[in-house]
Amino acid sequence: MMISNKRAYSQAQATQPIRVRSYPPQQQRIAAPIPRRAAPPPQQNGYHAPQQIPYTNARPMPRPAQPPARKLHRSNKKLYLFLAAGVAAFMLMSCAMLTLGVGIMYGRGILPGVHAGGIALGGLSQAEAAQTLANNWNAIRLTDGQHAWRYDAADLGLTLDANATAKAAYEQGRSNPANALAGLIGRVDTQPVVQVDATTLQNTLTTNADQFAQPAVNAGVKLVSGNVTTTPPQNGRTVDVAATVAKVQQNPGASLADGRLTLVMQTVAPTVTDSSPMVEQAKHLLSSPLDVRVYDPVTGDTVYWSAPPDQWGNWLSADPDPSSPTGLALTANEQPVRDYLTAQSAVLDATRYLKLDEAVANVQQAIREGRTNPYARVYHHDRQYVVQPGDTITSIAWDVGEPYLYIEQANGGLDSASVGQSITIPSPDTFMPYAGDPDKRIVVSISKQRTQVFEDGKLKWDWATSTGIADSPTWPGIYQIISHEPNAYAGNWDLWMPHFMGVYQPIPGADFTNGFHGFPTRGGSQILWTNSLGTKVTFGCILLSNENAEALYNWAEEGVVVEIQA
Repeated sequence: MMISNKRAYSQAQATQPIRVRSYPPQQQRIAAPIPRRAAPPPQQNGYHAPQQIPYTNARPMPRPAQPPARKLHRSNKKLYLFLAAGVAAFMLMSCAMLTLGVGIMYGRGILPGVHAGGIALGGLSQAEAAQTLANNWNAIRLTDGQHAWRYDAADLGLTLDANATAKAAYEQGRSNPANALAGLIGRVDTQPVVQVDATTLQNTLTTNADQFAQPAVNAGVKLVSGNVTTTPPQNGRTVDVAATVAKVQQNPGASLADGRLTLVMQTVAPTVTDSSPMVEQAKHLLSSPLDVRVYDPVTGDTVYWSAPPDQWGNWLSADPDPSSPTGLALTANEQPVRDYLTAQSAVLDATRYLKLDEAVANVQQAIREGRTNPYARVYHHDRQYVVQPGDTITSIAWDVGEPYLYIEQANGGLDSASVGQSITIPSPDTFMPYAGDPDKRIVVSISKQRTQVFEDGKLKWDWATSTGIADSPTWPGIYQIISHEPNAYAGNWDLWMPHFMGVYQPIPGADFTNGFHGFPTRGGSQILWTNSLGTKVTFGCILLSNENAEALYNWAEEGVVVEIQA
C-alpha cells in the first residue's frame, strides 16, 4: 500500500463550520478578488492527487461595496478640469478683448503707463514722444542707492536716439501683448536707445569721485560721562569708475531705463580698527576745552571759539603714525569739525569768511600735535566802492590801502571813474599769501616816519624810518613779509640793499618788490642815506638802520603782517 506524503483531512475537520468575520461598512477593506490556484493534474506514476473535500457549512465571502469617496474624488477632478478650462478660456478672451480695446483706444498713441528713461510718454504719438524725449533728455540722476546727484547727459557722454526710443515705447503692448495691461493700469519702463562716450563718462566720474565717496571712519575715542572710551571703526564707500563705465557700455538701455544711473560702489576699509592705545593721550587732551583762535590779519582782531571737552571729545579718531611709539596719532574726524566751524562762522559779517578746508586741517593738526589751541584765519571778499565827487582811481586806492594798479586790473583796466559808479576793490588777502602769525605785527607810519614792532600784543621795538618820495611813494595797506634776501639788488637805481625783506609788489605780476632794508650801497663802497632816517628818501621801500634791519630780518619770518598806515 502506497503511503501519501500529503496530510489527509479527517472527516471531523472537513465537517466543521468555517467562521467568517464580517466588518462594518466603514472598516471594510477594498481589495480585488484573488483567483484560486488551479488544481494540479492527476499523477501518472501511481500516486493520486488529494481529494478536494467541500466545506459543507461554508458561506461565500460577501464582496465589499465600492466606497463613495472614490466616486466623489473623480467628480471633483472633473469639476476642477472644467473650471480650469473655463478660467483659461476667460483669460484668453480677456486678453483678446484687452488687445482689441488697446488697439481701439490707443491705435495711434503710446499706452498711458509707458515711460522711457524716466520720461512719461503715455498718450503721445511716436513723433510727439520723440520730441518730448529730445526736449527732456538733458539731466541724468546718478545714485549710489542712498544719495542722488543731477548731471547733464552731455557731461556724462550719453546721447539719446529719440526716434528709436519713441518707436520702442510705441511697441509696448503691441509687439508684446502681455505688457498691455501693465501699460494701461501700471507702469512700463522702456529701455532708451543710448550711445555712450566711455571716455567722457570716465573723466566725469573720476573728476567728481570725491562727491560720491563716503569716507571710512577710523576707530577713535570719545568722552562719555567724564570717561574716555573707544569708538568702533566704520567702513566707507567709493565709486568704482571702471565697473560703472563697463556696466553702462554693456547695456546702456537697461542702465538708464528709469532715468537713473546707479553707480557701482566699492567698500573702503578704515586704516585704524583699534584705538585703545590712544585712550591715555585722549584723557590728557580732554582735560581742556578746544580753543580755536580766530584771527583777522587785516584788523588784527582775535576771538576764541571754545568747545567743551564733552563736545569736541566726540570728534576724536586715530590715524596711522609710524613715528609714534604706538603707531597711531590722535586726530579729529573732518565732518564734525567742519560742522562746528561752519556754525560758528555765522557770526562773521558778510564781508568775511573762513576757508573751511584750511581751518579744519589746522584743528586736526593741532590735535595731532597734542595741542588744544588751533588757529583759523579770517579772509575777506572783494568789496564794492561807489565813486564820490573828487575821487580818482589813485585817490581811492590810497584811501582803501591798495596799490592803484590792482584796482585798475580788477575793473577791466579802468583808469578813470565817474561819480556814482560802483567799482570793485580787491580783497586785501591778495597781498597776504601766508597764514600769518597772530602774535607778531609790524606797523609803519608814513606820516610819522616810524616803524613799531609788536609781539604778543606788546611793543617790542620803535624805530625811526624813511619811506618813499612823492614820485615813488610807499603805498599804504595791509601786507606781509613775503621774502628774505641777505643783500638784494635794485637794477633801476643800481642799489644793493642789505637785509632785504619783501613786503608787496606795486605792479601786479611784476618781479619788483618794495620792502624793508638797511642803508643801501652803490658801486660797492658808497653808503646812502645814513643821515636821512625820519624823512622820505627811498623809491618806495622802508629804510631802517643796518642794526635795526638785521634785527627785524632775524625776527620776522615770512607771513608776519605789515600794516602800512598813511
